[in-house]
Amino acid sequence: MDVAKKDKNAWLWVPFLYFTQGIPYVLVVTVSVIMYKRLGIGNAEIGLYTSWLYLPWVLKPLWSPFVELNGTKRKWFLVMQLIMSLAFLGIGLFLPSNAFFTITLAFFWMAAFASATNDIASDGYYMIGLSQKKQSFFIGMRSTFYRLAMVTGQGLLVIVAGFLEHKYGNNTKAWSLTMIGAAVLMLILTATNFMAAPKFEAPPTKDSEKPTSFLEVFASFFRKKHIGISLLFVLSYRLGESQLVKMASPFLLDKLEVGGLSYSTEAVGTIYGTVGVIMLSLGGIIGGILISRDGLKKWMFPMLLSLNLPNILYAILAITHTTSIYAVVGTVVVEQFGYGFGFAAFLVFLIYVAEGASKTSHYAIATGFMALGMMLPGMLSGYIQEWLGYDGFFVWVVIAAIPAFLLLRFIEYPADYGKKTSELDA
Repeated sequence: MDVAKKDKNAWLWVPFLYFTQGIPYVLVVTVSVIMYKRLGIGNAEIGLYTSWLYLPWVLKPLWSPFVELNGTKRKWFLVMQLIMSLAFLGIGLFLPSNAFFTITLAFFWMAAFASATNDIASDGYYMIGLSQKKQSFFIGMRSTFYRLAMVTGQGLLVIVAGFLEHKYGNNTKAWSLTMIGAAVLMLILTATNFMAAPKFEAPPTKDSEKPTSFLEVFASFFRKKHIGISLLFVLSYRLGESQLVKMASPFLLDKLEVGGLSYSTEAVGTIYGTVGVIMLSLGGIIGGILISRDGLKKWMFPMLLSLNLPNILYAILAITHTTSIYAVVGTVVVEQFGYGFGFAAFLVFLIYVAEGASKTSHYAIATGFMALGMMLPGMLSGYIQEWLGYDGFFVWVVIAAIPAFLLLRFIEYPADYGKKTSELDA
């Protein structure tokens, strides 16, 4: 395939493909937490069951070879996007039912598995459909449109739900209509990707890869030097943040008498979905620039610190019961910027862990451990919060950062890893 064909219409299909990738992820991982909170589900149940929804992203390396060897990436992501549209429609239609929690969780599971598979196919299509030079060129665009999807899901859709809550005086009806709207949005995006994404793939032949090859690829990952300590670091890097992200929205939404700040749904959607995502993106962009300039070693400790230190501000809010909009927005701004800035070092370290002959598959495994590090602590976060209260919980979140700092001195990687060495690396 020549370069002209590989790069065909990239300005059109890359933005839509990655906007579509971001919408279901934010709905499954973040918006579900807010929705269940507004529908009266307890924090323990929210933390436990919505954290289980990370599992498909943990396990996706296990079925990525099946996606690779059967059909084209374009067919895979179109089918998965259609399934996600139906899953969100199911959530909207069954929210008014008596067994809504169980039924909608099942649909969220369906959407989560389809979203994880969509990620595999979309990323594969991106690598096949673009020349190496264009892959580097469009990395910023795909990241930008993924962030715009976060604003749309975590911001706009939550604001709409809050507006409908006030209009109808019925949270169930409001969220039912919101999720049906999300299904319509996904369907429109699916149709757009069908028209925008060019057909340039041929289905792979069964002889292109031996059936046992992935087993060797999988085993070779765990034979890497110092892989044990590296994976412990990956699992602990976001130990505090993985719990905070599950309880931050319930904290803002809960009533004052139980330790919350009693903010409205629209306010939470506006704070996190607009200002929060903007600062998250800005932190990530600056973090990437600094690592490309100086290398990972110089910035690993400051970025790990920036990821965890702002969590102290949530503890202060909870202990002082401060409801000032300036204090809350300031906390979210600092925390989200710090998260984006600190996450840049984490992603570069994951790329380093995946280095080698099978870097694509090894990166999928590494990101699976990343998702596991979010899922397991998140499952316990609600129980810990109910046991300690919001003030004790956020103090615990700050303490949970300590293992990553202790492990940092034992991990090994080149000091200049990630540093820009050529135009292509940029």
